[in-house]
Amino acid sequence: MKSMRVLSELPVKEFLSVTAGNDPVPGGGSVSALCGSLSAALGCMVAQLTIGKKKYVEVEESMKETAAILNAYLEEFTQAIDKDSEAYNAVFSAFQLPKETEEEKALRTQKIQEATKIAAEVPLQVAQKACQAMNFIHIVAQTGNRNAVTDACVAMMCARTAVLGALLNVRINLSSIHDAEYVDKLTKEADRLEKEAGEKETQLLEWIKTII
Repeated sequence: MKSMRVLSELPVKEFLSVTAGNDPVPGGGSVSALCGSLSAALGCMVAQLTIGKKKYVEVEESMKETAAILNAYLEEFTQAIDKDSEAYNAVFSAFQLPKETEEEKALRTQKIQEATKIAAEVPLQVAQKACQAMNFIHIVAQTGNRNAVTDACVAMMCARTAVLGALLNVRINLSSIHDAEYVDKLTKEADRLEKEAGEKETQLLEWIKTII
């Protein structure tokens, strides 16, 4: 099974080949986390291209701090590539539990519900972190090296894709969860993140039109 590998450590071509295969993992959740990784990496690159430049000496400390923050997000997103596939596999394994007796059926249902909650929470965390990372991408876009401003915009678009893709995985898992209060709580958070991410991306992309 593809997910037995450490997906985040695969070479790019191999990761793409594995994704294109006939197993369900890595799927949209892992790819959403990958988009988050790319957004953080690009944002960090812009910050690094600003540090040490005489023209940007006034923002150098800010860029160093921002680069460190985006590097931390990069690590978290990279770990989430595998976490998402692991969460899917846990749900799949729960569905394979025996269901011959009433006790087995009850245990199977319990395990499915527990695993599905985790499968919803992993991408929710990706969406939350990607939405937070957008704030720092905005900083590097507007105050960082102007020669790399479009790279920052691509970082922002990748971050929004990470948010929206992750939230799709949240929502599809919530549709199988019986705990109405839990579903309502996560649905409201998903709605908030979707709206906020869209607004942040639009703000930056409208701004970029005024300078290029």
